[in-house]
Amino acid sequence: MRATLAAALLAALAACGGEPSPAALPPLPKLQTLVVQAPAGDRGRSWDGVVEAVRQADLSAQTAGRVTVVNADVNDRVASGTVLLRLTAVEQQAGANTARAQLRAAEAAAAEAESNYRRFAALAGGQYVSKSQLDQARAARDSAVAGRDAARAQLAQAGQQADYTVVRAPFDGIVSARRVEPGESVNPGQPLMSVYAPGALRIEVQVPQSEADAIRGAGRAQVVFADGRAVAAAAVVVFPAADPLTHSVGVRVALPDIGDAPVPGATAKVVFPIATGAAAPTNSIPASALVQRGEVSGVYVLRDGRLSLRQLRLGDRRGDRVEVLAGLVRGETIAADPVAAVQALAAQRKAAGGNRE
Repeated sequence: MRATLAAALLAALAACGGEPSPAALPPLPKLQTLVVQAPAGDRGRSWDGVVEAVRQADLSAQTAGRVTVVNADVNDRVASGTVLLRLTAVEQQAGANTARAQLRAAEAAAAEAESNYRRFAALAGGQYVSKSQLDQARAARDSAVAGRDAARAQLAQAGQQADYTVVRAPFDGIVSARRVEPGESVNPGQPLMSVYAPGALRIEVQVPQSEADAIRGAGRAQVVFADGRAVAAAAVVVFPAADPLTHSVGVRVALPDIGDAPVPGATAKVVFPIATGAAAPTNSIPASALVQRGEVSGVYVLRDGRLSLRQLRLGDRRGDRVEVLAGLVRGETIAADPVAAVQALAAQRKAAGGNRE
């Protein structure tokens, strides 16, 4: 409604007569103004990043089966080892039972082969059996022992497959995603749940390799969240190598322990205290001072006692403020309320018309 009223008043002004000269214009009525300034915490080069948990795990199925029960949902806090969900274990238990039976048979065969070898070894001392027969008994014993060891390994593998039907929390954390429902069939590799530890958070950004040395030398950064809060980074780690495809260098920024911490996936701006070079620092104005006409944004600028509407190119919005990439110079004075600015213009023009009469 504010933008619509401002546009209507401007249309009314445009319908008025000739434009009075600057000297003939009376002073503007009292108008609330503000001075354009830099965004809080923006002192250097900045890049956008995404908050992520230092400890996070995407749990996937390691065996095939059907989901029988799901014990946790999104936003649930779980302790390490808590059963998150279970899969059917019929095939896995059958495989374990088969491997267990094969192990018993292999152990019996190994025991028999060991007894035969000992008898042949005793008879070989009196030369009642040939050396070839003794060698055959020894080979049969060794083969039976190897078969027993293989059966034990198969039983361990089958038991592990049965253990895969129970999915547990890898650490104390919060469930951030649930991707299956009871009764759903899953295959190995299919995502099941995601868990993260809410304590330690970090942000990774990609910066041009030309800026990596300056960021490494600074060794510090400031993180500005979407709600306007700014905190100093706990640590800054610059990766030693650049990406050969993008020619960018990764920078890992650790966040300190703060109250009401952002959730993983939230966006934030990381500001490094390095020279801005050719990139001009951005200005910041309240969003309430903007005039929006379709896709065009503008603001009323006060200069030499006159108001003029100027088009702007805007950047990111942080809380109740918005960045101005082009159209304003730091230190300029603008109208805080665009509707009041149009009303002041109308009053000025009306007073100028009355003076001419």
